[in-house]
Amino acid sequence: MGMTELWRLSATELAARVRARDVSAAEAARDALARLDAANPAINAVVAHSAEQTMAEAAAVDAALALGEDPGPMAGVPVTIKVNVDQKGWATTNGLRIQRGLVAEHDNPVVSNLRRAGAVVLGRTNTPAFSLRWFTRNSLHGHTRNPRDPSLTPGGSSGGAAAAVAAGIGAVAHGTDIAGSIRYPAYACGVHGLRPTPGRVAAFNASGPERAIGAQLTAVSGPIARTVADLRLALAAMARPDPRDPWWVPAPLEGPPAPKRAALCASPDGMAVQAPVAAALRDAARRLEAAGWIVEEAPNPPPLAEPARLQLMLWLAEMRRGVGAAVAREADPDATAVYGCMERLCPEPDFHAFQDGLQRRAGLVREWLLFLERFPIALMPVSGEPPFRDNSDVESFAAFERIMAAQLPQVGLPLLGLPGLAVATGLEGAVPLGVQLVAGRYREDLLLAAGEAIEAGGVPPAPIDPEPV
Repeated sequence: MGMTELWRLSATELAARVRARDVSAAEAARDALARLDAANPAINAVVAHSAEQTMAEAAAVDAALALGEDPGPMAGVPVTIKVNVDQKGWATTNGLRIQRGLVAEHDNPVVSNLRRAGAVVLGRTNTPAFSLRWFTRNSLHGHTRNPRDPSLTPGGSSGGAAAAVAAGIGAVAHGTDIAGSIRYPAYACGVHGLRPTPGRVAAFNASGPERAIGAQLTAVSGPIARTVADLRLALAAMARPDPRDPWWVPAPLEGPPAPKRAALCASPDGMAVQAPVAAALRDAARRLEAAGWIVEEAPNPPPLAEPARLQLMLWLAEMRRGVGAAVAREADPDATAVYGCMERLCPEPDFHAFQDGLQRRAGLVREWLLFLERFPIALMPVSGEPPFRDNSDVESFAAFERIMAAQLPQVGLPLLGLPGLAVATGLEGAVPLGVQLVAGRYREDLLLAAGEAIEAGGVPPAPIDPEPV
């Protein structure tokens, strides 16, 4: 493989080569920057970067190796960081004009932990205004396109992250997920994305106010990558402790052995599931069975519609206290439309309804934990539909409602505090398809094992050349 092809390598393989000193971190960084220059103009996934800073980080990895020091398990791996987390010296814009001057003075733990593992930051990826949609366009950084098919959404809110990885701009991308923002873009771009258990990955933005309680319970940072092995590598790096996150939990990355038993939840709460999605689920079930798993159809899994409703209630109760005013101030047409639709779908709770929602959450979590004792893995859709036509959520309230219904497995899961993995299973034409795996708390190891079995039964995603603009 020529030097010019290093960007095609998985993070796992590149780190092994850098650590063995077969290639230098500087060569890998130079190659990644050239790939960014070649592929990014067509998709606008990376919205800020400094070649000088990337090369300096790579030089530090090479210097450690030259001294015989261990630079870390992700030595020399180019990674991207989403613009909604702090990276020292860069604006934490969250896709907002009103935050273009919000320059971080400290790295978010996510950034420092990736760097501590030897990863090299390649650039910052786009998100919709307020990280509020399953589509990625804003008035500050513009429109991110799906590298596989520009007529489809790249997903959101980590749309820039998933589009970058799919196009070979970095081997691993950092994303965040409060209602599908890691899992959905991975699905839409035909790559893999892991939403870890809350408390697994330390995160904190010193540049912003403390997060509201709903976000504290449901928001996570996690990795997006082209191979499940790369998710495993990145998760271990991101899961290092940091005292700035009071929710961080010192849970082992490997839990006790569990039976290879999965529940196929083909239509949670009776949701509508389109034929290509149902076919991808059956295909994934067959791949698990071929790898020695027992897969049983679960006609009545615990509810997801009620957790989704409570998640929306928590989320909006908080937005109405402050973000609503910011939405008006930012005046981003997409965010204004989506926020308006969400308000229509979700009546404002009084204090008692808010308390009742938090109280009910415990019972819903218990039902799922008991179900996941019986079936350590639940196999379900990522979405009821293949990836949506780009920006179709802002076409009408009816379109938004249909999308919300299709996204039930995205919105229902975070309230429960369970980890989820979107696994790409292949393409139908140019349209990516995939499935979602769910496991018990801190059992990302089970998700990754099942994900590897599904991945091994198909063709792993390779980086693609986006169509020129």
